[in-house]
This record gives sequence, structure tokens and C-alpha cells, in this order.
Amino acid sequence: MCGITGWISYRRDLTAHQESVDAMTETMSCRGPDAQGSWVTPRAALGHRRLAVIDLPGGAQPMEARTENGTVAMVYSGEAYNYVELRDELRRRGHRFETDSDTEVVLRGYLEWGEELPDKLNGMYAFAIWDPRTEKLVMIRDRMGIKPFYYYETDDGVLFGSEPKAILANPLASPVVGADGLREIFSFTKSPGFAIWEGMRELRPGHLAVLDRGGLRERAYWKLEATEHTDSQEATVAHVRELLEDIVARQLVADVPRCSLLSGGLDSSAMTALAAKQLAERGETVRSFAVDFPDQSENFRAEDIAPTQDTPFVHAVKDHVRCDHSDIVLDGTALSDPAVRRAAVGARDLPVGLGDRDNSLYLLFAAIREQSTVALSGESADEVFGGYPWFHDERADAHVFPWMARGSILDLSGALSGELTAGLGLQTYLDDSYSSAVAEAPLKDGESGHEKRMRQVCYLHLTRMVQTLLDRKDRMSMAVGLEVRVPFCDHRLVQYVFNTPWSLKTFDGREKSILREATRDLLPDSVVQRKKSGYPGSFD
Repeated sequence: MCGITGWISYRRDLTAHQESVDAMTETMSCRGPDAQGSWVTPRAALGHRRLAVIDLPGGAQPMEARTENGTVAMVYSGEAYNYVELRDELRRRGHRFETDSDTEVVLRGYLEWGEELPDKLNGMYAFAIWDPRTEKLVMIRDRMGIKPFYYYETDDGVLFGSEPKAILANPLASPVVGADGLREIFSFTKSPGFAIWEGMRELRPGHLAVLDRGGLRERAYWKLEATEHTDSQEATVAHVRELLEDIVARQLVADVPRCSLLSGGLDSSAMTALAAKQLAERGETVRSFAVDFPDQSENFRAEDIAPTQDTPFVHAVKDHVRCDHSDIVLDGTALSDPAVRRAAVGARDLPVGLGDRDNSLYLLFAAIREQSTVALSGESADEVFGGYPWFHDERADAHVFPWMARGSILDLSGALSGELTAGLGLQTYLDDSYSSAVAEAPLKDGESGHEKRMRQVCYLHLTRMVQTLLDRKDRMSMAVGLEVRVPFCDHRLVQYVFNTPWSLKTFDGREKSILREATRDLLPDSVVQRKKSGYPGSFD
């Protein structure tokens, strides 16, 4: 995992702008504390900050590949979980490798397959490749948008980076948020491609963008599709288990210490148990971490989205799968520290978020980073399998984003002036955003009624809400140099479960029926039966 940035210019000589390239790269230092590098030519400048995870001595970037017609260079963030198979295939095609890194596999994959490369990849990634043979920049983001990628068109090229702050460090970028940016911030919609700052875009998940002298073009290389699901209930459960076993095995690969984030919920517990099972076969023990607060058992108050306290369930999993577990206890003094708040807001690049829950996530990741470099997370299982309460509420049929159906979150009377609020027209913006999102949702021929509606609801979660959560987790973890992997975002699992009928997703009358049945044998019954409980907050 790393921080990347770059600048392409067809009229300037970028060798005279090393200082700007260095400033852009330096903003990514938290994302890559282990090494830094830059690669500057007249037309292209690339910057990289490295968090070393695979092939620690051999994966330095920017990485070059020399060809007869020029040197192709790349900056890459993320992990290609199938890099071993791809490397074997490329070797059979005549490629020779100088390192054991997945970075080199991706770069040589581009030399072999060009813009068809992302079709071959399984993983989380955001990368840019400068190809001098045709003077083009190819920018690619993973299918689910796990890793971030932003770009900003200039009068003669483009700026790009893992975060807006990298782009804004260049004097060509104006740090301006206009009316549309404010509408996006305060409607909490996370519209795909929208980057808040004027002139800036976020490369959409599953998209590829190409810049050449003719301009910049973005296209989708992958998207969710509606297909017929023919597997029985038993076969569906078995296939999900098979997929999860393969996904976790791939995502455990690392040359640095790794762990799991354990909340005691079904999602993180299933993922931790799968990791424990696989590591035990190698004679290893999985490490796990959970967040907790002083006197939480005495102060805890049940809430709609968090009806139970995590710790008893966390410890039940710890005892059941025999993981090496640590509770990270955060007190009110740490959570309210202005420096922590400043760091959390700085990580997001915007003064919006989840308040003390952002602070606690930042502190949790910082504490984990002292002992581990890679963490597996149960994030996104609720979006994939239908775990939120509003999936199972008649108000899910309301023509609003389902997570907003239980009440408005647009009351900004205490934050913005009445004149500004009225001028933004937030309700209209929200209605339009919802309508365009629903219109995108793929449907099977003849699909109607409740099944059609629930497919739309699942699509809204997988393309809007999941982006909010993935962005938050990436920003808070990379702010302290921790790589968080999200097994439930493997595109094979997402596509398969998306096409599983809603009646099958809820075959036992509960949320996440398929995941519960697929992992029941690995977990204590108390966790199998536990209802959804969100990320905890302190009651201090």
C-alpha cells in the first residue's frame, strides 16, 4: 500500500518543476512511511511514497520497464492478490522478472495486455502508467473503489494523486469548493466521480481513464450486472463459503505482520475465524484487535444501530478460535484531544465526518500499527449480504436512499445560514442524486415487485454507501501507515451475491442469512445469533 501522485504536461518541461513534484509527493508521506521516490521527464513526473508489504527490498517505485521504444513507468498503490498466477502466466509469455513484487507483475502485465490489464487483476489497486511510446497516461482503479484515485485536468495535461491534498499541493490546482461541492458534502450522497473540489474528479470504481494529446477519456471496464441465479440454497451457501476461503487465503499473503479487526459481529468474526483456521494449518496464530472504552459496560446504552456491546462477543470469538487478541482501550482524554481531531479531519481532507468515531478509528489504527502493518476488516459485508436494519424495514420502499428513510439528516440550521441553505437546494439535489442512482441499477428482464426493489436497494448500497465507508477506512488507516484489506469486497463475491434473489438472502427470516449459514461452523452460537451492531462509540 502506498501513496501515489503525478503530473503530465504536453507543453511544459517538467524537469524544471521538481520542487512541485516533491511537494505533491510529500503530502503522501503518511500513506507511505517506508520510502519515497520520484521519476521526472519533460512530459511526465511521477511521485511515490511506499508502505512496504510484499518483497520489501524489491518493490521500490516509481518502477520502470525498458522497451525498444522507450521506458514505461508506473506508480502503484494496493495489492494484486492473484499476482503469483499472473507472474507465472507472464513468464510463459516470455517476460523476465527482477523482483518478487506484485508491482512488477502489474507493470509487465500492462506491457502484455495494455488497457485490458484490469480484466486480469483481482485485488485493491489504484495506479497510473506513463507510456512514452504513445505519450499517454493510463489511470486505473479497482472494481469496488477500495483504493482512492483523484485527477485534475489542466490546460495541457493532468494532475493526479491518492488524495486531493496531493493535487492541491500543485500551484495549478485551485483549492475551491463551489455550490455543487457544498451540495455533495451536506447531502451525504457520495456521488461516484465527484471529488468536492472544483475541477477535480475521483476516478470511478471499475473505471479506466486515458490521457493523450487528444484529451482525457474515462470508461468502465467492470460494473455490476444482473444475471440469472440458478443455484439452490445449499449450493449458494457452499459457493459463498468456497469463495470466502479463497479470498481470505489470498489476502493473508504479506511479508509483514498481519492481523484482523474484530468487533464480535458476524462479519469480522467470520473473517477472523477463516483466517485463524487457515493460519492454524501452517502452525500460526492470527492476531486480532478490538476497540473498547473505559467503564463501557457500566455506561453502555443500547441504540437502534448498536443494540449490544461488542466486548463480550469479541472475547467469545477470541476463546473459540484461539486468536492472539488485544483490546485497545481509548479514554475520553484521547478522543477529545484537539491534535487527534485535527489529524482525523486532515486525513479526510474535509471538515465533515463522524466526529469522535473518526477520532477513535484513527487512534485504534495508530495503536494497531505499532504491532502490525496489514489488517483484515469485515467492512462491506452489510452492503453485500443485506445486513442493515433498513434493508428489512418497509420504509426501504421509500423513494430515498434507504439509510435516510428513517429520518432526515439534512437539517443544517445550526451549521449554515438560512440563505445559503436555501440557495443550495439540498432536497432537490438529493432527489436528483437518488433518481440517477436508481436509473443506473441493472435489472433482469421482467424483474418486478419486491425483488426488483431490493435489487435496487442493494445496488444503492454497493455503489454509494459502501464508497463512504471504504473512503473513511482507507483515509484513517493510511493516515497512520496501516494497510486495511476488505475481503468482502472481492468482486467475485459481490457479483455472485448481488444476483442471489432477496428471498434467498433472507431464507431464515433474518439479515445476512447466507453469510451466517456459510460460516456457522466456525463461530460461537452467541455470535451467529447476534444482531447487527455498528462501530461503537464512547458513552463518556
